[in-house]
Amino acid sequence: MSIVFDENKRVFKLDTEKSSYAFHITDSRNLLHLYYGGYIPETDITHMLRIPNDEPFVPAVHDAMGPHSFDCAPIEFPTSGVADFREPAMQVMDINGMSACECYYKDYRISNGKPKLKGLPATYAADDEAQTLEVFCYDPHSGLDITLMYSVFPKFDVITRSVKVENNGLAAIDLRRIISMSLDLDRMDYDMITLHGTWARERHVQRFPVRFGKQSIDSNRGATSHAHNNFFALCDHTATEDFGEAYGFALVYSGSFLGMVEVGQYEKTRALLGINPYDFSWHLEPGEDFQAPEVIMTYSGEGLGQMSRNFHDVMRNNLIRGKWKDMRRPILINNWEATYFNFDTDKLLDIAREAKKAGIEMLVMDDGWFGHRNDDRSSLGDWFVNEDKIKGGLKHLVDEVNKIGLKFGIWFEPEMISPDSKLYAEHQDWCIHIPGRHRTTVRSQLVLDFSRKEVRDYIYEQMKAILSSANIEYVKWDMNRNFSDIYSPYLPAAKQGETAHRYVLGLYHIMDELTTRFPEILFEGCSSGGNRFDLGILSYFPQIWASDNTDALCRTGIQNSYSYGYPLSVFTAHVSSCPNHQTLRITPLETRFQVASFGVLGYECNLKDLSGSDLNAIREQIAFYKKWRDVFQFGSFYRGAENEASDSETLTE
Repeated sequence: MSIVFDENKRVFKLDTEKSSYAFHITDSRNLLHLYYGGYIPETDITHMLRIPNDEPFVPAVHDAMGPHSFDCAPIEFPTSGVADFREPAMQVMDINGMSACECYYKDYRISNGKPKLKGLPATYAADDEAQTLEVFCYDPHSGLDITLMYSVFPKFDVITRSVKVENNGLAAIDLRRIISMSLDLDRMDYDMITLHGTWARERHVQRFPVRFGKQSIDSNRGATSHAHNNFFALCDHTATEDFGEAYGFALVYSGSFLGMVEVGQYEKTRALLGINPYDFSWHLEPGEDFQAPEVIMTYSGEGLGQMSRNFHDVMRNNLIRGKWKDMRRPILINNWEATYFNFDTDKLLDIAREAKKAGIEMLVMDDGWFGHRNDDRSSLGDWFVNEDKIKGGLKHLVDEVNKIGLKFGIWFEPEMISPDSKLYAEHQDWCIHIPGRHRTTVRSQLVLDFSRKEVRDYIYEQMKAILSSANIEYVKWDMNRNFSDIYSPYLPAAKQGETAHRYVLGLYHIMDELTTRFPEILFEGCSSGGNRFDLGILSYFPQIWASDNTDALCRTGIQNSYSYGYPLSVFTAHVSSCPNHQTLRITPLETRFQVASFGVLGYECNLKDLSGSDLNAIREQIAFYKKWRDVFQFGSFYRGAENEASDSETLTE
């Protein structure tokens, strides 16, 4: 059994092969965290409760908690306004303006397998792969029922956590904060590892000692962001790739998030991860509920490398799904850097013929094939083929590419709308905007309001028509701006704080519909590179474009940093033009290939401009990659023992 409950000691204990997680029900029916670390066999571990020796100014609310007060106790799910002055996981606002809430234990249930989360992507498991613990709690004053859900994947040393809140009271209440995971650890001598960056410089490792106070990563952009990824780790100061303790946390969500580490006055550490409470609220009428997204946690006593491989294994086996989960990903050529917007059927067929000679397996037609789009200032939302460019229509082009011997893929940006488009002329109210205010454009585009069913239905039907019209086997799904002017005229004033999260739920709904309708198609996520590189997207699309920067030297750091939380099979990497279009750096072809091999390999250059020797070299590269493709895409990944963010010393086995 992965999950046991010791009724005498009132201890829940969750075990993987190499780790244990435990918490305790007090006499006052509060939940206190006991332990998370290397595997221990016993359940009689209430002696592990941390009790400070001097706490003269902390309020003691519950005598039944013994010598503990809320301000220093290791609370399993901390709430606001009840004498814990640290960051809470949950805060509410009731009709009287009261924001305090409590979380008392009521009951539990242990089951095999793992239930789905309402409206949200999450890990999944067969009955023999995982066990799930649901701990049912309540707030007696508000009538809120709180379900804490834990799923244990023993084989991968992974535990997932999520929270559901249901209003079973007599009056409406607003959730102002709902954090999926809070973990109290009994010391502060940790390093925090985060992945920061910006456009074209995504995912660089930052490692620093945690200190008193709060250290956080976050996004309030409506997407995960280039600036921070919703993954972080805590580890010993002395932890290396192969030695030391490390805890990893990753959020299965694609919107605004908050990850925080707080060290309090008693030198204890609290880690939290979930939806960003900035501008968030969720209105719950009696009988309504809210499901928070899932956090994947792992513990490694064998250094950062094993922490990463735990993540890699559970993502490949129990997060990514569908036909392409374990299938070899095709080697493609994308026409973007070869042509940008200046292409037609003849140019694309020329690229396909050269690609076939080199051993490439798929041609991807990038931005510019629809509406009247000849630059990035028009036509988003008009998902019909521009036959001035695609002469003879899309099916003719796809058929010709297939005759050459290549598969065919296509680019979409379904979430956006251009003010210069037919769709905008007909439905100016379909974008996210604040009535009466100037509509802020980025890259000459606005964000469609995916919280609205009619908007989602329209985009779905447009995409379905294109994908059904020809033998399309790959979709690159792009998203090239963050949110601003967040407001949905579709929602009443009391629910405007729901807009950003409702958008994410709408996005997941349409992704689910399309991947279900077209299970044979390989979908790839993209958001100006790594702006939305997260586990929510990977639940629907098995791979994501890692960065718009294809410079090999830059990519060594970017891809190495991604590997802390993500397997190689999920990030795509291209051999691109030289000099590089982003940095103007001149890099040998062999170097570009070696870097791109550590990911899902593709090419993004004009093969007709290359010399005969370079074309021969590409043929040899592709033959080599095909021979070792299973290892590169699905093998266990080891970083160099003295790894740094810019160090490219890696190997697979």
